[in-house]
Amino acid sequence: MANKLRRIALAVGAVVLVGGIGYTGLVQYGLHKRYPQTVRIEEGAGLKDQIARGEYIARLSDCTACHTKDGGQPFAGGYKLETPFGAILSSNITSDKETGIGGWTQEQFDRAVRHGVGSYGNLYAAMPYNAYAKLTDQDLTDLWAYIRTIPAVSNKVVENQLPFPFNQRWILAGWNLLFFKDQVFQENTQVSPEVNRGAYLVEGAGHCASCHTAKNLLGGDSSAYLQGGTLQGWFAPDLTPNPHTGLGHWSREDIVNYLRAGTNSKTASSGPMTEAIENSTQYMSESDLHAIAQYLHSLPASQSTIPAAIDSQQNAMLVGKKIYESQCNACHLSDGSGVRNMIPSLAGNAQVNSADASSLLNVVLNGSQGPFTHANPTAAGMPAFAWKLSDSNIADVMTYIRNRWGNAAQHVSSEQVEKARQSTHASEWLGADKN
Repeated sequence: MANKLRRIALAVGAVVLVGGIGYTGLVQYGLHKRYPQTVRIEEGAGLKDQIARGEYIARLSDCTACHTKDGGQPFAGGYKLETPFGAILSSNITSDKETGIGGWTQEQFDRAVRHGVGSYGNLYAAMPYNAYAKLTDQDLTDLWAYIRTIPAVSNKVVENQLPFPFNQRWILAGWNLLFFKDQVFQENTQVSPEVNRGAYLVEGAGHCASCHTAKNLLGGDSSAYLQGGTLQGWFAPDLTPNPHTGLGHWSREDIVNYLRAGTNSKTASSGPMTEAIENSTQYMSESDLHAIAQYLHSLPASQSTIPAAIDSQQNAMLVGKKIYESQCNACHLSDGSGVRNMIPSLAGNAQVNSADASSLLNVVLNGSQGPFTHANPTAAGMPAFAWKLSDSNIADVMTYIRNRWGNAAQHVSSEQVEKARQSTHASEWLGADKN
């Protein structure tokens, strides 16, 4: 018996040793792999046009939003990204040689952007290299031509602030093995050039799946592609043609107008999406906006069971109706239709019908400033109600809104509101018992 246990232990030890050696080899291979550049920065008169193209790629990729902290210098880093594993700060990508990437080569830039390997080893997927991997060689080179022109800003950023063991970058080689497909975008020959362009923008530069696709326990994308995901207290909605929770009732022009202005006849942006619109999508060309709309319409609709609407005579609905009439009716109107291109319609609103009410809770508790865009320079704002309404009041009015005017969604509880109030650091209700 002792000999048998000893043989098993030796076998297990051998497997662990071989696995460890293999994994170490995998890590080292990834860190030292070369990426020869097939497209180079142009010289002479062509450089100006290349930089302009690169600036457009930077807009498409929304580099500004993540690499600029509130009140900080553009692209100097320090923006905090809250992940389920802890906080990560974005890097300084200005041309400063000490604290930025001014000393980098094009190959080093490519390794970071498309292959997820930076100065300190493997990057965390908070930097969406798994999407940027799809960028073409030309777009990557154009982007590098532009990034090199960003003025130097001295700002040292300690990017990795994760607790052990998540602060160990070598474990990311395993994550890449599971979830990272290091491949440039491949066109689908069965669809139109416009749909292919939309797919390239959504899957690649736009990295829409980073927010709109739910993540698994290890932080990788689930199979529910673009069917909605929760991040930092917000729910990024379903982008498929699902008529109840997605874009099934949106026309292509609705999608284009939303991405261009932040508003359309149905809704207005809020939270992180407003940042994306203000920094990125409002600058997209008309052809690219229409390509995105065409691609999203080509996706298979998500499959979801529509719940039965809560009976209007239930207590939550009766109380919610009174709160709505006193607090919401003036802007969103008695029929929930809102004001076109300014105040969101609540009737038939896909976000209202979503199973995850995180975004609605966030907006009601903390308010939301409307998007400021070239196409919509006078956006309306939503006031915060955290100080004014109790948890039960907010739960009731949200339950009412989510089950009125043809809407149908799950009941919102006081416990959900309380949790959201704490996680979003919303104000206390003034009527709360302080004892």
